[in-house]
Amino acid sequence: MARYTGPSNKLFRNKKVKDLSNRKLTSSMRQSASGQHGAVRKKLSEYAIHLAEKQKIRYTYLVSEKQFERCYNEAARRKGVTGTILLQIMESRLDNVLFRAGFGITRKQSRQIVNHGHVLVNGKKVDIPSFAVKAGDVITIKSNSSQFLKSVMDMIDMACAPAWMTIDKEALKITFDRIPEREELDSEIKEQLVIEYYSK
Repeated sequence: MARYTGPSNKLFRNKKVKDLSNRKLTSSMRQSASGQHGAVRKKLSEYAIHLAEKQKIRYTYLVSEKQFERCYNEAARRKGVTGTILLQIMESRLDNVLFRAGFGITRKQSRQIVNHGHVLVNGKKVDIPSFAVKAGDVITIKSNSSQFLKSVMDMIDMACAPAWMTIDKEALKITFDRIPEREELDSEIKEQLVIEYYSK
């Protein structure tokens, strides 16, 4: 299956994938894995640890196995720290940029907004969620979609807006100022494990 379509709460309990939509649930939910034997501690092999981290990142950014491997190969070709570049590629996806800017409650919703053709990049319609946003790109919402997007944004706390983009909530406009630095991204992601997974 290309994309996970099951319960997102299971992803939190089994893979530690965090989603803004269940922020009210995660504090009260059990931290053990789901299922009858989920609370039983199991010693994972080195391979299983590496695989679990890869799957966690893949499910977090909603990419298929083939897409993720392609992004890894692209990161490995570029100069710099491969793990950091991989996360920067993930963060520069159009659906993720919308999510980070608060234009969607979850990445799934942001992906749907892009798929349905509501988004313009530099004035041109883009309906591909994996579109790579570059520094200086301006993302806007089509005028006939503005009412829906504003109702979505009213439910989101904009206090945590990323430092690498400028967001105009009234104009529904995002300016992607720069690529984020590693220290600005999720500290719980261990991208080095992914590098080790693909190095074997």
